[in-house]
Amino acid sequence: MWRVFVFLCVFLLVPATAAAQTTGLKRLTLRQDLLGFEAVGRLDLGDAAYCSGVLIAPDIVLTAAHCVGRVATGQVAIDKVRFRSGLRDGEAVAERRAKAVALHPGYRIGGPMTLRNIRNDVALVQLDSAIPAATAAPFRVDRLPGPNRAVSVVSYARGRSEALSWQGECRVLGRRAELFAFNCDVTFGASGAPVFDRSGGRARIVSLISAGSRATDGVVAFGMELPAAVAQLQRALRTGNGVSTGVRKPTAEELARRATGGAKFVRP
Repeated sequence: MWRVFVFLCVFLLVPATAAAQTTGLKRLTLRQDLLGFEAVGRLDLGDAAYCSGVLIAPDIVLTAAHCVGRVATGQVAIDKVRFRSGLRDGEAVAERRAKAVALHPGYRIGGPMTLRNIRNDVALVQLDSAIPAATAAPFRVDRLPGPNRAVSVVSYARGRSEALSWQGECRVLGRRAELFAFNCDVTFGASGAPVFDRSGGRARIVSLISAGSRATDGVVAFGMELPAAVAQLQRALRTGNGVSTGVRKPTAEELARRATGGAKFVRP
């Protein structure tokens, strides 16, 4: 894994000091702290595992494909998956069950942290009913307009799973071939967390946290460009092509891949 991480750093031309030019994490404890971020929630996966996710439509959650890969293969029953919008200390502004998931067709379930898998680590979860926009207004997906931008991340993660944490500013360290490297403060559980561009009006989602590594000089996290992938998955949900709506028996190949899968955040 470390060899892959080093290759990613070289590929994306990541600077040596990952911790530069960031702000600290703010816990969104009070209801007023959460204003504007209600559409970001915790995606509970039925067996104490969870990821971060974000509404891009009243009934559609955007997250990382590796978060829901086990749902698509039938290892986790889809009716056990819940999206808890704006969760803070046991209270969510809204809670819904999942009824369908669509994974990017280029994502290899259980596969290693490769450039291809990070680029395609995108999934949509359709909820069993819409969350009103007045309760949690969905965010728009867009392209990041330029290089070396300041971005913002809102996430759940290990050690801070009970409330959202907001990092108001971190940086794009590298950008190439539809991939990004960030120095945002994320770790296990932050997979699927939205990366926002907050320049000009309401924040827009420009990437998702897919993978990363925590080293002595900070965190390097990796994500992908989203517009084309999200449009493809929205078409899949409309047509039902490549969409999982229930439990099925995993294939032998999927079981083999799953056996070699693991955490997407690694240490040197």
